[in-house]
Amino acid sequence: METFKKMKGSKGGFTIQDLSGIGITLVVTAVVLGIGATILANIQSTQTANSTSFNASGYGLTGLNTLASYLPTVALVAVAAVVIGIILVFFTGRGRK
Repeated sequence: METFKKMKGSKGGFTIQDLSGIGITLVVTAVVLGIGATILANIQSTQTANSTSFNASGYGLTGLNTLASYLPTVALVAVAAVVIGIILVFFTGRGRK
């Protein structure tokens, strides 16, 4: 309960400065997903079709594809959170001293 009181009284939230960190995080995530997909595709190409290792790498590629398809949604939500935070600070005056 005390943690909730601290959060309620804090002046924290998303600001325009958070966009750079969010952007870098999204870029790093996309690069890691791309490299992972490349590695799995190379591994799968060396395996016998319908073997366990072939199927496992195929499932990994499917999982990476699914995760990567959510990146635009995550970026949109992150930017929306920053915009809402800026609007709240502007209208409530919480950031002014």
